[in-house]
Amino acid sequence: MSKLIWHQDFLKEGANLKDWNIRIGNDLLDDEGNVIVAGWGNGEQQYYTGKSNNLYIDESGLHLCACREDVETEDGRSFAYTSARLDTKDHFSYQYGKLVIRAKLPVGQGLWPAIWLLPQHQTYGPWPASGEIDIMEAKGRLPQQVSGTLHYGKAWDDKATDEYAYQLPNSTINEFHDYSLEWDEHSIRWLVDGHCYAEHLLKNDNTPYVIPFDQPFYVVLNLAVGGWYDRVEVDETAFPAHMTIEGIWLYE
Repeated sequence: MSKLIWHQDFLKEGANLKDWNIRIGNDLLDDEGNVIVAGWGNGEQQYYTGKSNNLYIDESGLHLCACREDVETEDGRSFAYTSARLDTKDHFSYQYGKLVIRAKLPVGQGLWPAIWLLPQHQTYGPWPASGEIDIMEAKGRLPQQVSGTLHYGKAWDDKATDEYAYQLPNSTINEFHDYSLEWDEHSIRWLVDGHCYAEHLLKNDNTPYVIPFDQPFYVVLNLAVGGWYDRVEVDETAFPAHMTIEGIWLYE
């Protein structure tokens, strides 16, 4: 996997988000734009915006920033936090390769930064049947730990969650690290700074579920506040909280 086939250099002068969709709001939507459930399906407390205080590029890279900020929506809902979420759906997706994301993540209880993949097409049905690949998730109150996860299965209440955790040996998530995913037809491997800490074999005769990781997936970046991933109170002294991406590389 040495041929570079996609590169997002956010340190380059003139870097932009032309390959990305900027998501707005607090609702998880279906492909037709209909609301499935609030909180992005995870009980998240933030309202995503595309405003310059939540999403911007400067000489340090691409910033997703969570802020303590009150928002009132047209349908009468109130939110105490804003942040950013973006993805490459319909712009860029891939099947197999090595994806590397160089990122620095915020520390603080209740913060939930994530780098992940979702299926471009619902080949096996709606989530979780068509799968989800989490390259990196972190709990802001655990600054030396990151996780990689696969989700798949028949329904929200009938699914598999295969999660692998890794302890950073000599640093924290608030420093830049290379978070990588090596994915081929046989297995998925998670790496931090070149160290492979987990491998999941995709041929598993013991699972009752279809293994859906043989289709193109697109990239998602987001910084959530609250949510079910870590059911703790949000530390309001952690704001503003920055998730910074220097670059993304895909090799085949």
